[in-house]
Amino acid sequence: MTPWIAAVMALFVWWFSTGAILMAVKYADRSGKAARQRTVLAGLPLLALGIWGADTSLGDPGAMGAYVGFLSALAIWGWIELAFLAGVITGPNTYALPPGTPEWERFIRAWGTLAYHEMLLVAALIVLALVGWDAPNPLVLWTFAVLFFARISAKLNLFLGVPRINIDFLPSALSHLPSYFRIRALNWLFPVSITALSFATACWMERLYAAETAGQTIGFALLTAITALALLEHWVMVLPVPDEKLWRWMLPASKPTKTQPHTTIKHEGGHHGL
Repeated sequence: MTPWIAAVMALFVWWFSTGAILMAVKYADRSGKAARQRTVLAGLPLLALGIWGADTSLGDPGAMGAYVGFLSALAIWGWIELAFLAGVITGPNTYALPPGTPEWERFIRAWGTLAYHEMLLVAALIVLALVGWDAPNPLVLWTFAVLFFARISAKLNLFLGVPRINIDFLPSALSHLPSYFRIRALNWLFPVSITALSFATACWMERLYAAETAGQTIGFALLTAITALALLEHWVMVLPVPDEKLWRWMLPASKPTKTQPHTTIKHEGGHHGL
């Protein structure tokens, strides 16, 4: 397959998997906490498949190994995000930010809203690094690392403040999160994030140009695509792009909830696609 086909596949998988996770969580959200827990348990085969695929792909430097490694990273990441959005693996703090909270305490409380989720992501990254660093095909590691660092960047930008934030897809289990977001013209981290993601995209493209095997070509094309998507989703935080229309048609209507101040907050569970 050509790099273009690989890039289009990465785009489709990103769009479809994000929509599927949001749809599963939204349907479960209509039936309460027990339904959300059952949804996470029902997703365990996805996690198992991702772990099996990761192990299988590490020793295969060919094109098939690249595809399997990429999809396995998304499967592992997707289940962890499903558990987060369903409110099963989040953090010890499930309360909204009290008005007038000092900035240092705001950061500590914000960390408490997703501490367990972040620690699970770090643990998964460490395990993948230990088994994949010197592997013939480390694509599962690099894919997960791109998702991890882009997500950390997105969360910090939401915390520090961006012009556009969209909470339309936020499930009721995470209804306290918007109180920790901030809307402002720009923050100091955003230019750093854009520069880092642009540089990473350029590096993958350079590696793609210099690729010598089919596996390398497919692998670097997939990494270029997923990193470019992360870059685009950072720009969506400041540009008036109605990205929510990509998935709105897939989702059930939300149940009536308590009125919250209207903002344009990029959904915390999909602020970055998967």
